Amino acid sequence: MHIRSGRAMRLLLMGNPNAGKSSFFSRLTGLNVTISNYPGTTVEIKKGKMKLHGTLVDVIDVPGTYNLEPTCKAEKVAVDIIQPDDVIINIIDSTNLERNLYLTLQLLEKNIPIIIAMNFWNETRHNGINIDIKQLEKELNVPVIPTSAITGEGVKKLVSRLDEATPGTISYSDEERWGEIGEIVKKAQNIHYKKHTILEKLEDLSIKPSTGIPIAFFIIALMFTIVRSVSEGLISYIFDPIFDLYLPIVEIFSAFLGQGFLHTILIGTLFDGNIDYIQSMGLLTTGIYVPIAMVLPYIFGFYLALGLLEDSGYLPRLATLVDTLLHKLGMHGVAIVPMMLGLGCNVPGALAVRILNTPRQRFIASTLMAITVPCAAQMAMIFGLLGKYGIQGIATVFSTLFLTWLIIGLLLNKFMKGTTPETFIEIPPYRLPYMKGVIKKLWMRTLSFITSGLPFVLLGVLTVNILYVSGIVSYVAAITAPIITGILGLPQEAVGAMIVGFLRKDVAIGMLIPLGLTLKQLIIASVVLTMYFPCVATFIVLFKELGTKGIIKSVGIMILSTLIVGGILNFVL
Repeated sequence: MHIRSGRAMRLLLMGNPNAGKSSFFSRLTGLNVTISNYPGTTVEIKKGKMKLHGTLVDVIDVPGTYNLEPTCKAEKVAVDIIQPDDVIINIIDSTNLERNLYLTLQLLEKNIPIIIAMNFWNETRHNGINIDIKQLEKELNVPVIPTSAITGEGVKKLVSRLDEATPGTISYSDEERWGEIGEIVKKAQNIHYKKHTILEKLEDLSIKPSTGIPIAFFIIALMFTIVRSVSEGLISYIFDPIFDLYLPIVEIFSAFLGQGFLHTILIGTLFDGNIDYIQSMGLLTTGIYVPIAMVLPYIFGFYLALGLLEDSGYLPRLATLVDTLLHKLGMHGVAIVPMMLGLGCNVPGALAVRILNTPRQRFIASTLMAITVPCAAQMAMIFGLLGKYGIQGIATVFSTLFLTWLIIGLLLNKFMKGTTPETFIEIPPYRLPYMKGVIKKLWMRTLSFITSGLPFVLLGVLTVNILYVSGIVSYVAAITAPIITGILGLPQEAVGAMIVGFLRKDVAIGMLIPLGLTLKQLIIASVVLTMYFPCVATFIVLFKELGTKGIIKSVGIMILSTLIVGGILNFVL
């Protein structure tokens, strides 16, 4: 097959999960990458561009799949996305040839041009694996190129041979396919004994509960240390100095406006004649400072740490360790992935529940995440609110959320009909993260927050200012006083934060600062704002994932559990 200059075509990167597609995607594309949902679904698709014969062509990172018989939304998208004019780059994990070849044979049956990249080629010799590439090409009758996307080995040769992508002409039944795989592996692969390396010994230790659980606590603690160090460094040495330069400009504009409705909306309230970025609540003060100088650094730090965890191969091991616990809560161990993603932002966490293969598991995971998992921005504000009181307040908030997560999960698993079927996950070897890929993912996720999160923050500040000026907040506070003050023990002024919490939880928690709350009230307010309702962006995603009936049930559980937990805290503390 020949790929002509100017021909409209797409390159699809297809392979098993953890076969290294994302690293290939980063190698082939530049920074001009978009993330969008596949039509009719909430499954994210990464698209980029690369030059081929002087023409820009689309490169699509297709969701990982083990075969073309889908068992979840992501795998169905991987099947539906294939079009006759596409060229498929099938990424194979060279260290696990037999398992990867099942998808390869299915792709060859599609009669679509295909070229095979034998990824992690550099690891085969360390694992005592010898693969005869020429024999493999002969058996599959398509080009096969040894590659390592992490180091760049073979990637240039792969691109140069894209013209040779060849349609497959085979067809097998399931039984015949496995038999053919056995014959191919027998002819093309030879494995000899090799001693375990230190890294391989660490892989074994991180799976066994006796050693894996302490390792997990260490890695999670290390992750949050990285988050805190990177984030606080960015705030102290970059963002705060920038806003010190920005403040005189705002002060001049404030004096120009004078007191009045417009000043309240744009600048907010002055304290002793001065602007306070946290408390003023103006669009140009709090509305800009909170998301950029307080939240963005923590988003950056968290996604940096998460990217390193993802590319190192640790997350599947964590899923294995927590599998027994999560089964008691009605979920498979892989549900730890949306929970971890939710700690960065609840939106990707809500999207990630699609990796669970039953509606029951997706409902439980979505509801637990929305109720008890605060996003990185919200955690940043909780630390900011309670940090001056030491570990006591922060520990109370997060231990309360963890206990709530456990109890609600146990109850949902007990009373919801259905079972938790087993899901098999691939545990890749530990690998050094490909930093270019980590940085690209970090850039895309951070940019996504800036473009989608910042408008909601500004809308939230604008909305609450209008509600305050119009007297609506006072009216709602009077109506809800029996709940807010009676059950939860909070002042009526906290109603404004509750309203804004639907738009941005982090901003809502920040609004508690000028209320002069006690430590007890700050703990209750932080827990309640985390639990009572997801932000509007997460709500929209959950609505798409769960449907009308599902979201109504989920919201009902959120509100009821919030009142119960908040009331208990008010009574106990």
